[in-house]
Amino acid sequence: MIELSASVSIRPTESPEKVAGALKMLFPGIELVACEDRIEGRGDAKSLLTFHRLLREQRILDTARSVMLHGRVGDSIQFRLNKQVATVGKVSFPPEEEPLGSIHVQIRGPETLIDRLAPETSEGKPIEEIGLEVDYV
Repeated sequence: MIELSASVSIRPTESPEKVAGALKMLFPGIELVACEDRIEGRGDAKSLLTFHRLLREQRILDTARSVMLHGRVGDSIQFRLNKQVATVGKVSFPPEEEPLGSIHVQIRGPETLIDRLAPETSEGKPIEEIGLEVDYV
């Protein structure tokens, strides 16, 4: 079972709709709840399908894998995503919290989760693809 949670702050100069849209660009189907100054989201494996595809289209599997391995905590992985880049449907992993705030992501799942989202590569291509769609949906 996969559980996705995402959290992002909303600055006074930002549109809550645009911030929510950024989350939905990367994780379609995520259920969002707006709080006073942040948006929280919850999803499942289906919410990760677009993110999974974008990592391959953008050819950032090695970076994603490194970030996810570094952010492994027990049965979950934690990482940040660039909020502004997400508004145009792209994935970017900032090295630290950004001035306007980053999207904070936590994904709980089986031990093979990182291998499924961001497998090891050779010359930029996955050595072995383990299907996300079949096994997690």
